[in-house]
Amino acid sequence: NRARASVLTLPHFACSTPMFMPVGTNGSVKGLTPRQLEDLGCHLILGNTYHLESRPGADVVEAFGGLHGFSRWKRAMLTDSGGFQMVSLLHLADITEQGVSFQSPSNGQQMLLTPEHSMRIQNKLGADIMMALDDVVSSVNPSFERFEEATHRTTRWFDRCLAAHTRPHEQNLFPIVQGGLDYGQRQESLRQLMERDDLIPGYAIGGLAGGEDKESFWKVVHWCTQALPEDKPRYVMGIGYPVDIVVCSALGADMYDCVYPTRTARFGTALVPTGVLRLQTAADDPRPIDPNCDCMVCKKYSRAYLHRLVTKDSSGAILLSYHNVHYMMQLMKGIREAIQDNRFPEFVRRFLATFYQEDGGKIPDWVRNALKAADIQV
Repeated sequence: NRARASVLTLPHFACSTPMFMPVGTNGSVKGLTPRQLEDLGCHLILGNTYHLESRPGADVVEAFGGLHGFSRWKRAMLTDSGGFQMVSLLHLADITEQGVSFQSPSNGQQMLLTPEHSMRIQNKLGADIMMALDDVVSSVNPSFERFEEATHRTTRWFDRCLAAHTRPHEQNLFPIVQGGLDYGQRQESLRQLMERDDLIPGYAIGGLAGGEDKESFWKVVHWCTQALPEDKPRYVMGIGYPVDIVVCSALGADMYDCVYPTRTARFGTALVPTGVLRLQTAADDPRPIDPNCDCMVCKKYSRAYLHRLVTKDSSGAILLSYHNVHYMMQLMKGIREAIQDNRFPEFVRRFLATFYQEDGGKIPDWVRNALKAADIQV
């Protein structure tokens, strides 16, 4: 099959892939300390360029020795380009060939983010991996012309990012494959970017996880991973659901990020092998979240206790965040070990049987189709 396990050697850490990267929007993962993240086995966390520039500012972070010194996180870091805010803050953004102009949702202040400005910010932040500014379009946008424009503009902006990048021997600059859900546009984006492969240490697949149907989602990942170089990491952006990660790993992807594990924890939901567990309905349940989980939350606390915390106390969100990140790290460890031991298809079948057991074992068609494309029968 196409799944692969590798070591991604970065300036601050040698990361094992496939890996999930928790999102620390402001340079820290909400509710968790750097020491806890290390203990949980996190290899790399994300920071958000737009938010870090808005507050406290890249100059402040640089004065502390970059994000690593500012946050006291010793392992690898990745900063996004700020481009995602074109979708998340679309009502506050104006996109032109020069760049994207944002109005801050907190104070109304304007920021013009150009490829050159994104590079200046990210060079000051000093993350191991930095993302090129791309023209991001929601995957459910109905305009083919808008996707065509964004595909070509993303390449032009990448060239501008390359020219503005001042620390190429210390920071790895990844371009982002765009093109929406259209095969032709994705192939065009891949062709344009791979013409610059000698200058590219790794690739991201962007423009997904925006509400598109799952059949389209896996096909885009399939098209891209099939075409991308085998000796470069492949990062599917914004992916955090366990089933999506297993499927993308089967298709040959290596890196994933999402706020899902920690955000869903703040709403009182725990990740478990059978899907999710909503603590709001566990008022009298003496069991741990997952009897087979060895994290400190499952060892110490009952569902009933956590139920009272998540409905009354912020410490509940902290404990559930710890458990959920532990779940994701263990999932990734299981994927890597199964690939290394040549038993990944069996791992996938066992994972799916457990994950969908409450649905009578019915695996969705899109999962079956994606895994068939990856030469795994379920």
